Formats: sequence, C-alpha cells, structure tokens
Amino acid sequence: MPKSSKGAGKSLVRATLAIHQPPVGTSTTPGALIKTLRFDFNPAQLSLSRAAQWKVTPTAAVRDGAKPEFMGPEPRAMTLEIFLDSSERPTSNTVLKKVATLMSCCEVTTKSIAAKQPSPPWVVFQWGSFSTARFTAYVSSVDASYTLFGTTGVPIRATCQVQLHEIPRKTRGQNPTSGALTARRVHQVVAGDSLQSLAWREYGDANVWRAIAEANGIDDPAQLPTGTELILPAAEEVRH
Repeated sequence: MPKSSKGAGKSLVRATLAIHQPPVGTSTTPGALIKTLRFDFNPAQLSLSRAAQWKVTPTAAVRDGAKPEFMGPEPRAMTLEIFLDSSERPTSNTVLKKVATLMSCCEVTTKSIAAKQPSPPWVVFQWGSFSTARFTAYVSSVDASYTLFGTTGVPIRATCQVQLHEIPRKTRGQNPTSGALTARRVHQVVAGDSLQSLAWREYGDANVWRAIAEANGIDDPAQLPTGTELILPAAEEVRH
C-alpha cells in the first residue's frame, strides 16, 4: 500500500511551501516570491512546538523560592514530512527537481549576496485554513530519503523531513515606529473577492494587490479559493 494512503492523500486543498527572497534591510516581510512548491500529497502529520522563556533569580530573602520573571515567547518550530511520488511516470525527474528546490532553501540566494545581506530564502508554509501552522520561517534542515528509482536510476519516490523555524515579526498589532495599532489582519475569502478588490477596499489602491500576493505566497492571483485565509499587510508595510 502506498505511503500516501496513511495521510490526507490527494485532496481539494493542497499544502504549499512558498519560497521567497529574504528581505533587504531590517524588514520582517519576505521578499519577492521565488517559487511555490505544491505538495503531491498533503502531510500525513506535522509537529508544531513553541516555548516561553522564564527567568528565576535565587534570593535568600524568599524562603519558598523567587518569583519567576517572564522573558518572552520563543519562536515557533515545525517539522513536517513531504512525500513525493512520480512512479506513474517512471522517466520523470519531477521528484529530483522538487528535492533540489527544498535543498536550495538552505543555500544563500544570489540576490541577497548582491544586496550584501547574504541569506537563504524565507519560506511560508500554508495548508488551507490551518492558520496555526502558517508563519514566516527559515528552513534549518532537509533530510531526503529516496525509496524508488526509475530504470535510468532517477529517483521517482522520496520522503523529505523538513524543519522550519519561525522568523518573528514585530509584536502583533504594533506599528514599528509609533506603537499605534496597524491594519494587519486576517481576511477570509468570500465569493467575488479578488486581490485587486481587496487592495482597493483596504488601501484605496487596487494596484498594490501584489503586496497581498507576496505576503501570502500567491503566484496565480486568478486562483483564490473561497474560504482561504489571507494576511492583509499593514498599510505602513504596503507603502514601504
């Protein structure tokens, strides 16, 4: 029985990994979209973790122990398994290319070198309305296991273990300069929505729809399924 049958399999809503150029300067918004990796099969499972950091300073004046001091939350981490299979096309090199794409997420991009800020790509994992698992991250490791090969020796089936670590943004709802509330929020797509109409409604300028597309890893604005959750960047980010 194929391994894919243990998970969600091929469904209407596919998981994707949007691969972006790292930003220039001190921005925490991913740069231009490099490529969107669409999963052949949705993950059978993924693991999310987060921790909070506390500090305790011992003191002799308190017999039962000192009061802990909250130092802040640590970034989220996610481990997911990506199953790739092109066994129906034994001469295809699709699996080889997709593994290479994942591996490239640990390599410095040419544009970041030119900008004198060397960095691997930033990525955004997305799976329909599963918003808890959606955050900007870097890929810390990719482990690929090739399990089936075509007659020419090209791998046609592979399982990749990918580890993502969150790149924290500024505190939610805070303007980086004034501390005032921003317009960054989540919008659920309804029938009739388009990126252009959302840009006009939110920012008064339909031409900035690309800012919404880049923030959500969308490479085809015509494909905007009803029910999808979109992050709408703050007006300050769009102007920037």
